[in-house]
Amino acid sequence: MPSAPQNGSFTDLYVEIQQFYACQVQHLDALRAEEFAATFASDGVFHHSVDAPPAKGPGEIAAAIRAHQEHRYGSDPAQRRHWFNMLQVMPQDDGSIVTEYYALVLVTRPGDPVAVTAPACFVRDVLVRESGRLLNRERTVVADHTR
Repeated sequence: MPSAPQNGSFTDLYVEIQQFYACQVQHLDALRAEEFAATFASDGVFHHSVDAPPAKGPGEIAAAIRAHQEHRYGSDPAQRRHWFNMLQVMPQDDGSIVTEYYALVLVTRPGDPVAVTAPACFVRDVLVRESGRLLNRERTVVADHTR
């Protein structure tokens, strides 16, 4: 198990990161691309697809989120829910925090009570603090079907 951060307990850090992700994915699932992108550092990088170059900075990240939504769903009224689980938190000597977790994207369509998983992914983040606030410096998403 990783050691506790210098200020506060490991449990406190773990809970803070869970809260960060809960807020972040609610922006994503509500299609609030700018709010989602604002959870990244100004130099943040989002490796979101093997088919696309990484998005760099909040402006490109927001544009990538909107483009992905349009490409994959268009006007489909599907509701997406990102589910992060099996979270590992690894504080680094430089003050950054590496996290690794599984992400499932559940898709439900109006009138159909069955949610479909599309896709299952492995995610690695590097989190940093800026002005006391957690932000993503880098996210790499690898969909299981592309491995």
